Amino acid sequence: MNILHGQTAVVTAGASGIGWAVAKALSQQGMRLAICDIDKRALREAEANLPGVFACEADVSDTDAMASFFAEVRERFGGLDCLVNNAGIAGPTGRVDEISPSEFARCVAIGLTGQFTCAHHASPLLRSNGGGAIICMSSVAGKHGYAFRTPYAATKFGVIGLAQSLAKELGPDNIRVYAILPGFVTGPRMDAVIEGRAKADSVPVQEMRDSYLGKVSLRRMVTAEDVAEIIVFLLSSAGANISGQSIAVDGNVETL
Repeated sequence: MNILHGQTAVVTAGASGIGWAVAKALSQQGMRLAICDIDKRALREAEANLPGVFACEADVSDTDAMASFFAEVRERFGGLDCLVNNAGIAGPTGRVDEISPSEFARCVAIGLTGQFTCAHHASPLLRSNGGGAIICMSSVAGKHGYAFRTPYAATKFGVIGLAQSLAKELGPDNIRVYAILPGFVTGPRMDAVIEGRAKADSVPVQEMRDSYLGKVSLRRMVTAEDVAEIIVFLLSSAGANISGQSIAVDGNVETL
């Protein structure tokens, strides 16, 4: 399976959370890495722990910053084998009449438009390398309606459409495209989501946590490492003929 040694990957929001787990997993496979993030401290830690990584402070919603980032990737590495479009935000929690249009727009700008922008810059680098892969990070919220999380769910539905469209468009260039749909991922971000939903519903946090787990067939959350392992699989020779698919890593979330 391991044909990744010496290949180059970009991981957006690669210094923390799922992005950090993915970056570590790809580095362990011998890939050369370029990551961007908005967290300066996390980026410095990534530089200290990932040999040879190019770590850049940049926001995927900043089109000029992304143009500069990918230009530097081209300069340093010459090409690209994989883009992991991971950057996104949880967005606000609230009723549709409580969420402002600017909050909605920010969620879309980072979680959907940012993925398009990165694919825009990455696709010529992938093409010049003879092909590769784009991983678009969606969510189980991309297949279930999600009350009180409208901006997030709308963004993640959009990511699936982006991935399926790019798979058709870029397939003739030997570029595979996937949407990954993580479920409830353990960590501070999920804790904050549960706390926000508990507040919106006026129920205790533990009751809301139990409610979330009750919607998962396996009755447990997944880890960032679970998501990273699927990505390693898809980038390996085992995933060479898989494209255009939406792959859930979620313990089978039945409903939101």
